[in-house]
Amino acid sequence: MNQYLRAEDFFKTIKPTDRVYLLVRHGERRHITPQDSDGGAHVGLTDKGREQAFHLGTLFPTVGDAVYFSSPVGRCIETAQRIGLGRESVGGPKPADVQVLNPLGDFFVRDFDEYHAVLNEKFYPSICEWLNGKDHPAYHPLDERAEEMRKMLLEKGTAQFNVFASHDAWIIPCLAHFCKFSFTPGVWMNFLSGIAFVVGQAGEERIVPITGLEDGNLIF
Repeated sequence: MNQYLRAEDFFKTIKPTDRVYLLVRHGERRHITPQDSDGGAHVGLTDKGREQAFHLGTLFPTVGDAVYFSSPVGRCIETAQRIGLGRESVGGPKPADVQVLNPLGDFFVRDFDEYHAVLNEKFYPSICEWLNGKDHPAYHPLDERAEEMRKMLLEKGTAQFNVFASHDAWIIPCLAHFCKFSFTPGVWMNFLSGIAFVVGQAGEERIVPITGLEDGNLIF
């Protein structure tokens, strides 16, 4: 069952006075192997991933300013760029340069040595244990850190549309905390999926899990 609202439906609900803070996973990437010593940081988007990000940009309303933030990793930077270009292609403004935001690359990491060990050994089982409430030396406490992530996004974003391109590992904790989603090593979140914080004119807020694809779930 798709728990995520499709982006084209989500943007139809946005009022001219709303502010949108979208934390989204990068587009489809090439495969990461255990032999990648940098944890896959060098791995870029596929052609399909570039098309996915561009298409997502075409779904945004064309009126309203936008800012774009990204993890330092290339596939996230390119995702943010392609979203901006997609919006421009349907009549939106020329996109601003992507601002690299280091926390989007490692926000939940508490111990980098422990985290790199996780990447090389058993990433999915360990992060799922942490998502289910088990303390792990590699990660900060989930609930507290997810609230800090939300606060950071709302403080950094200064436009009507604020795009933050990041990684699954730092978006699923927000989905688990704010939307009560469950994840297992076999049921993950898809590319171009994430979570939107929408703040209305009077300061009211709603939180929406969204996907730029047909389904926000990725089944292994």
